Parts: sequence; structure tokens; C-alpha cells
Amino acid sequence: MATKYYAVKKGIKTGIFMTWDECRQYVEGFSGAQYKSFTSRKEAEEFLEEKKSEVQENTPYAFVDGSYNPVAGVYGYGGFLVAEGKKYILSGSGSDEEMSSMRNVAGEVLGSMAAIERAIELGLDSLTVYYDYMGIEMWATGAWKRNKSGTIAYHDYVQSVKDVIKLTFVKVKAHSNIDGNEEADRLAKAAVGIE
Repeated sequence: MATKYYAVKKGIKTGIFMTWDECRQYVEGFSGAQYKSFTSRKEAEEFLEEKKSEVQENTPYAFVDGSYNPVAGVYGYGGFLVAEGKKYILSGSGSDEEMSSMRNVAGEVLGSMAAIERAIELGLDSLTVYYDYMGIEMWATGAWKRNKSGTIAYHDYVQSVKDVIKLTFVKVKAHSNIDGNEEADRLAKAAVGIE
């Protein structure tokens, strides 16, 4: 069987991978992913190089996730933001009764807001937010109806900053070994006291 090289030019992680399963986890769910398979490593490298100057390597991004501790009734978020080669950890929790009824989703909402707030504090003009719960994008854009005060506040906040920062939302599959999402999940659990 011939060896294949999978080159990911634009995805959650870029580079050359030896199996389709490994490649797939970095391109599935990534809007505008660019990848191709080759029979030689040299061709794969050339594919990656030909557009490297066009791809903005320093596009700021964040991974966010939420968690819920039913014993304590606490929801929380974890994640990180990467901009200009620096990594900023995002972590926090809350116990508002109405938000608590949303369990881990409340943490997801807070995490997305925290990432956007941090990006604005850093003076960034764009941010890509990677999330694993669809509401993060749908409530932000207004595609989903907002019934709780937390989702209403989230939507209103995103709308209030849309002239300040360009936001892109990218859904990733939960618990699918995507490093950034796994780290955000661990940080979210730690924020609510779950190991």
C-alpha cells in the first residue's frame, strides 16, 4: 500500500500528517479548511509552502468550553486565547440561579464572552472563537432565540462590540482529541472544582 501524506494548510492545526484519521480531526468542522493528500512528502511540503505567505499565521484565536458542578451548583468556563505568540488562560465561574439551570452551557456562554473581552483588552481587531456547543455562535449572531437573561446578555454584548472586533466562530466536535478543545475542557472542569 502506497504511503500517503496529508497536508493541512488551513485548519485547527496545520502541518503534514501520516493518516487520514489524524488529518481529519484538524479539518472537520473548520470553516474554510484547506488540505490535500499526496504520495510524496516533497509534494505535501510544496503545497504548504506555496501559500504560506498568504495565510496569516498570527490570526488571534481562542478555545472555550463550559462545565457544571451539580454538587456545588456552580457553572464555569475554561479556555485560552492565543495572540501574537502569547497564550492567555481564561477561567471563571458563577452561581446565578437562572444561569445554573443551563448547567455547562452557562459556562460556555461566559467563556466566549471572556475570550472576546480579553481580545478587546489586548487591542485585537479580530478573533476566531473555537467552541463545541452550537449556541455559542447561534445566540451571538441571533440565529437562535434567546430565552434566558444570560443568553440575552451574551447576544447584546456581541452585538455591542461587532464594530470593535471581527468575530469568527468555528464549531469543533467535543471530546474528539482536538488539543485546544481538550485543554479548554480541562480548564472548565477545574474552574468548577471537578478533576
